[in-house]
Amino acid sequence: MTAKALQYTWLLTALICLAAGGNSSALAEISVLDFNNREVHLTSPAQRIVALAPHIAENVFSAGAGDKLVGTVSYSDYPEQAKSISRIGNFQSWSLESLVALQPDLVLLWGSGNGMDTLATFERLGIPVFVSEPRKLRDIPYTIRAIGKLAGTENISEVEAQRIERALHTLQQQYSRDNPVSVFYQIWNEPLQTVNGEHLISQLLQLCGGTNAFADATTLAPKINIESVLARDPDAIVASGMDTARPEWLDNWRSYPSLTAVRNQHLFFIPPDYVQRPTARVLLGARQLCEKLATVQ
Repeated sequence: MTAKALQYTWLLTALICLAAGGNSSALAEISVLDFNNREVHLTSPAQRIVALAPHIAENVFSAGAGDKLVGTVSYSDYPEQAKSISRIGNFQSWSLESLVALQPDLVLLWGSGNGMDTLATFERLGIPVFVSEPRKLRDIPYTIRAIGKLAGTENISEVEAQRIERALHTLQQQYSRDNPVSVFYQIWNEPLQTVNGEHLISQLLQLCGGTNAFADATTLAPKINIESVLARDPDAIVASGMDTARPEWLDNWRSYPSLTAVRNQHLFFIPPDYVQRPTARVLLGARQLCEKLATVQ
C-alpha cells in the first residue's frame, strides 16, 4: 500500500471514529448473554432503557445507568431518583403503547414476572430485550455487570459487582456452620406462603448457616398449611411482610408454644425489599439475617 493510500485509510478511520463519538470501541458490537441463554446484541451502548420490574430498575441504578432509564413500572421506588421515572403500568399489566412511545433502545424484561410471551412482541418490533431471572446470589452481580455492559457504564458496574461478591464471600466465611439450623421463611400469612429451594432466599439462608425447611416444595413460592409447619418444627421462623414494619401476624405463631422457634423466641423479621428483591440491597438483608440466625443454637 502506498503512503498516499495509507494516509487516506487513516483519515477515513479517523472520520468514522469521530462520527461514533470519537471512540473506536463504540464501533464494536456489544453482546451479553441473558438469563434465557439469548445473545443480546447492541451496535452501541443503550441510551433509552425501560425496566419492567422494580428490582430491575434498581439494578440499572447500581450499574451506573440510572440516567438512561426512561420508563419503568409501579413500586420502582429505590433509589430515590427512581421515583421520578415515567411509569407505564405495573409488572403484570403495562401499556405497550406507552412503552413504544418512550422509544427505548433496550428493554429489561423480568421473565417469570412479566411473562415470556412478551418477548415475541418486542422481537417483532425490533426492540432489543435482556431477560432477567436472577435465582442465585451470583446472579445479582452478573445482572449488574450485564446492564453496565449494555449501557456502556462498565467502569461503574464492575466496581459494584465486585463489592457485592466480596461482601457475600465475607458473610459466608463468617456465618457458615457445619450443622445448619432449620428455618421457615414466611412470605405471607393468608394464604400461608413460603419459598422452595430454588428461590434466592434459600441461598441467603444457606449463606447464614440455615437451611430452608420447605426446600423440597415443588413450586417456587408454595402455599402451605399450618399443620405442615408444625410437622417440620423449624428452629426459627423468619417473616418479611409488605413494608419496613414487622408484620403483626408473625406473633400469631405464639399460639403454638410447642414449636421450637416459638419456645426459644426465634421469631425474626427482615424487611422484604432486603431479601425479596434480587438487588445490591440483599447485602443489608443478608447481614440482618446472619446476625439473627447466629443467635439460634
